Amino acid sequence: MKAMTKNSTYPVFFLKCLLFSYVLTVGLLLLLALFLYRFQLQEKTVTIGIIVIYVVSSFFAGFLSGKRMGSRKFLWGLFAGVLYFTVLVLVSLIVDHGVSGFSANLITTFFICAGSGMLGGMLS
Repeated sequence: MKAMTKNSTYPVFFLKCLLFSYVLTVGLLLLLALFLYRFQLQEKTVTIGIIVIYVVSSFFAGFLSGKRMGSRKFLWGLFAGVLYFTVLVLVSLIVDHGVSGFSANLITTFFICAGSGMLGGMLS
């Protein structure tokens, strides 16, 4: 019975990891917006900043999930990165009201999120 309650907490834990990574994303995006306002950053610099935010957020989601799971950490980190990407795409679809506003770099963003989540899981 004890193992069953432990397994039932895994989805709740992944939701907490995902929530943490999105709170981190919002905080870092607000910091990037402040830098954009204050220092008049170029578009290329802002794009690099957004990619770094994706990497950091996915990394921490993978790190936390790998730390908790204990075995096959890289798979749990990969799962956390893919879950982060999935929610990112769903929110983009809701905000843009369709597929027309999708970024041309969708596949690249997927591999960035999945890879950094897996790296976080491996390093946990």
